[in-house]
Amino acid sequence: MNEDMKNSTVDMILEKSHQDKSQPSVREVVVITGGGSGMGLSAAKYMPKNKLIILSGRTMSKLEKAVSELEALGYQALAHTCDTSSRRSVHELAAFAALQGRITNVINAAGLSPSMADPETLLRVNALGTMYINQEFAKVMHSGSVILDVSSNSAYALPGFVEKLARRSYAVAQKSEDKFMKKMLRFSALPRKEYARRGFAYALSKNFVCWYASVSAFELGEKGIRVLSLSPGLISTDMGHLEEKEGEKMLRESAEHRMGTPEELGFCIAMAADERNGYLTGVDILADGGAIRHGQLRPLIA
Repeated sequence: MNEDMKNSTVDMILEKSHQDKSQPSVREVVVITGGGSGMGLSAAKYMPKNKLIILSGRTMSKLEKAVSELEALGYQALAHTCDTSSRRSVHELAAFAALQGRITNVINAAGLSPSMADPETLLRVNALGTMYINQEFAKVMHSGSVILDVSSNSAYALPGFVEKLARRSYAVAQKSEDKFMKKMLRFSALPRKEYARRGFAYALSKNFVCWYASVSAFELGEKGIRVLSLSPGLISTDMGHLEEKEGEKMLRESAEHRMGTPEELGFCIAMAADERNGYLTGVDILADGGAIRHGQLRPLIA
């Protein structure tokens, strides 16, 4: 099957499933990208057991192991691979999820950290991936549903003048992804050292996540779709431990001088994505143990 036929088939699936979801007896579906481990998988364990959980990620074997873990706890769960840096792949995930029932919760926990990728890949996965998730899933979601985009407290770490300049360029992503990438990569090239450049790209990508979640909230609010972001600090996951050395200052500045646990963040994510939080939208929830707040308070308490 060629790509045009494949895309046409996916669009037909989306159209049919969108029409069918008016039936009240349709199964409710939760989609979690980056759901094979860490915060994503932990969030799944706090979701209602009467919902179908779809875990998405890049590695099927990892997802299947996570699905088995959920099933042992009494959940209904499915695995579906997805590369969130590809709009087509996200489009196919949305179509698959829509076929399973009425999508009520999308938790976008997929992402890469500075130790895992170069600046361009970080921006494509974290920033453009968030745009793809919000846009493609909004097409098949209904009033009362929610999209939660996981960001990072690194979103708050950009120098003020850089953040101001960068935010002027964020809207370009919706018109020209190539121009957006060129602008962001120029900002990322400012630091001299390689890790610092990757860290800068990461901070930009996560700052974009917060911005785009807010923009999406106002664009999708008329449809009754709630959108928000959540920014963890350093969390005790495989990804978090990769950044532990560089994040020592962050740990020192947190209120309890420790990393967060996946379970703590999983609960926080699930709580924020709960439909009963219907008035919580268009904002970022900073769940970093107080690290960023400490930096803001330091001049006042020194």
